[in-house]
Amino acid sequence: MNPNPSPASTAEAKLTTPWTQAPAGGQRFAVADGVYWVRMPLPFVLDHVNLWLLDDGDTLAAVDTGYALDEVRAHWQALLGEDGRALRRLVLTHCHPDHLGLAAWLAEQHGARVHMTQGEFLGAQAIWHQLPGHRVEDMVAQFRTHGLDETRLDALAERGNAYRRGVPALPTTYRRLIDGDRLRIGAHEWEVITGYGHAPEHASLYCAALGVLISGDMLLPRISTNVSVYAATPDDDPLGRFLDSLQRIINLPVNTLVLPSHGRPFRGIRTRIDQLVEHHRARCAELLAACETPRSAGELLNTLFPRELDTHQVMFAMGEAIAHLNHLAARGALRGQAGSDGIIRFARRIL
Repeated sequence: MNPNPSPASTAEAKLTTPWTQAPAGGQRFAVADGVYWVRMPLPFVLDHVNLWLLDDGDTLAAVDTGYALDEVRAHWQALLGEDGRALRRLVLTHCHPDHLGLAAWLAEQHGARVHMTQGEFLGAQAIWHQLPGHRVEDMVAQFRTHGLDETRLDALAERGNAYRRGVPALPTTYRRLIDGDRLRIGAHEWEVITGYGHAPEHASLYCAALGVLISGDMLLPRISTNVSVYAATPDDDPLGRFLDSLQRIINLPVNTLVLPSHGRPFRGIRTRIDQLVEHHRARCAELLAACETPRSAGELLNTLFPRELDTHQVMFAMGEAIAHLNHLAARGALRGQAGSDGIIRFARRIL
């Protein structure tokens, strides 16, 4: 399948998307020399994830694996059967189910070796095995402390460990990736660039020779990736680390082709990062205005997300609300304090 080039639309605000169409589920097409775009379905409102197949000499390498659905397994079997080459390497950007979900299955089926950062390997273990600070009950307790109502808390508790539905098994061994590592995959060298805020130690891959950045979830063309505070680190400032991480890639060449995990490939890396910085600045300004009187994250959900949210979205929305409030507190603009009812509320500091 060959995509059709198109000019950028006005809505894309100087971002250019070279292709008007995405590949159908389980199909692929080339976006650079030896780099193929594959799109797999997801069972959520965000209904797809982009994966990337790389020529690796006489074999193949894959960046990310998709969510554990029978449909995704069937797509993988068809893709690899059509290509005929063995899949020998799996490079995982991070531990979330749409990226790690089928890594253990593909490794077992094809003898592929898993490459990922230590933070993502251990983060997956903590969530999958429900270690302290990463258990569903810990998340529910955290959200209760931040003022989420009991109806939505009950829905989160009843859902249980949704992570295992997307990741039925974990890889037991891996080759560790570290920031600055260079991976030779086929004819090209890829530099590992770690980023923080969205996941414990997210790995993006940059190939200078191709002018391509496989950005994973660190840089998306139309939405901002989720940035959440987790129960294990209640006072964390992941938003600050996310914004700092973006500054590590903003000076890549302006014509870099960005291959994101959601949405379409695009050019305009500096423009997009500027948009994201402004987006989070505006959200922080909204929260500051709303916190003239003390407010909890639960009370502020409608400020940040003025729409109906399903249970899956509530989990991300609460994590993100707390992240923005913690970010403002870390910068001295807000102060969070637990009241007599045990709920943490944030109020503007009076200078």
